[in-house]
Amino acid sequence: MVLQETARYASDLGPRFRGRVIAPDAAEYDRARRVHNAAVDRHPALIVRPTDADDVALVVAHARERGLPLVVRAGGHSMGGHSTGDGALLLDLSAMRGVEIDAVGRTAWADAGVLAGEYTSATHAHGLVTPFGDTGSVGVAGITLGGGVGWLVRKHGMTIDSLLAVEIVTADGRRRVVGAVEDPDLFWAVRGAGANFGVVTRLQFRLHPLGDVLAGDILLPATREVLHRLVPTLLAAPDELTAMPTIMLAPEDPAIPDAHRGRPVVYLSVVWSGPPDAGEPALAPLRALATPMSDTIAPKPYPDLFSPVDPDEGPTWAISSRALFLDALDDAMIDVIERRLTEPGAPEAIVQLRVLGGAMTRVPGDATAFGWRDRPALLWLITPDKDLARAAANEAWTAAFRAELPADGPATYVNFMGDEGADAVRDAYPASSYARLRELKRRYDPDNVFRANHNIRPA
Repeated sequence: MVLQETARYASDLGPRFRGRVIAPDAAEYDRARRVHNAAVDRHPALIVRPTDADDVALVVAHARERGLPLVVRAGGHSMGGHSTGDGALLLDLSAMRGVEIDAVGRTAWADAGVLAGEYTSATHAHGLVTPFGDTGSVGVAGITLGGGVGWLVRKHGMTIDSLLAVEIVTADGRRRVVGAVEDPDLFWAVRGAGANFGVVTRLQFRLHPLGDVLAGDILLPATREVLHRLVPTLLAAPDELTAMPTIMLAPEDPAIPDAHRGRPVVYLSVVWSGPPDAGEPALAPLRALATPMSDTIAPKPYPDLFSPVDPDEGPTWAISSRALFLDALDDAMIDVIERRLTEPGAPEAIVQLRVLGGAMTRVPGDATAFGWRDRPALLWLITPDKDLARAAANEAWTAAFRAELPADGPATYVNFMGDEGADAVRDAYPASSYARLRELKRRYDPDNVFRANHNIRPA
């Protein structure tokens, strides 16, 4: 009954709506409702694809007036499945794909449906980039509104540090352009608090010069000495070096010595974005951590770091996700990681570190809603599995793994959070930032229209 009522009301958007409406009986509905995490299998009452901010304003006003549950999707990469919902009105921004580049002024406007890979290719044609993450199929809106931690985080900061302005439709249906001067409170909030304050329809970014980079993987044994030295060594590197070490069980690869197969190893993925002749000296301390089993670092165009997107490929992996900020890998944490990864019957999980510092830390912690800038590293625990039947068991195993990891406080990163409960979002922000976000939520969304994501309740 709820589905029928939602569909009946939502389908009556009126003649001014110029986008597409996909009902549950449409041939493309089943494909259109899918998101990146194959474990998320939900059925929106209706899917609407707007063409611009005016269409979005109609949908927001329509949902608010009728009390319809409204969810927003750009790239669909929400680990917790917040970009879809059973019985919801799904506002799918994927048709809004324009990019306008001002190469002279080094700025660009991107529509909210643009993917990180296609934006990066478009700007790199001018020798310019904006720092996003490490995956081409992520939507620029979603990664930016959560913060954005990627290959250039030490050189140019987070994605939000290159955000100049956004066009946003707030809960009252009003279309606004906000930045550091125009409505600075709202601009502060959208830089880290996700879709809690409205539907961002366009984003203006600063562009940075960048040509080719040195990038690849150094494969190291996951000895205790290597794990102890990882974070300090990478923090001491020049800002132009960003690394994402991944701890996992070595695959059955002939290139890997027999003694290491099935045992924990470190895939030390790195990007050097500085002068080419300074790259090898900067990489030397990483290669000195242990004798590498393989080394694939080579010059390549920066867009090559973002895998191409196959529009015909549907979701294939069920993914469980947890994250926490940490200072370093100590003995207690290493013990848990080694035991969990190697225990009998364990799923094939990976533990990825994103070592931070550099330009990210030079922005004051209270300058944006994201506030964990003083934390040296981010640990991301990921459990992917192509067998959907194991999704629930993997989710429970991942949650238990995270609970065992010793940490100085519960601080987490909103873009990597799974489906962890309504109150878990508190841990994504320092207490003072969370209190300010609740007050701003009361000002801009007092009726909690945008409650389907990691929701911050109005004060």
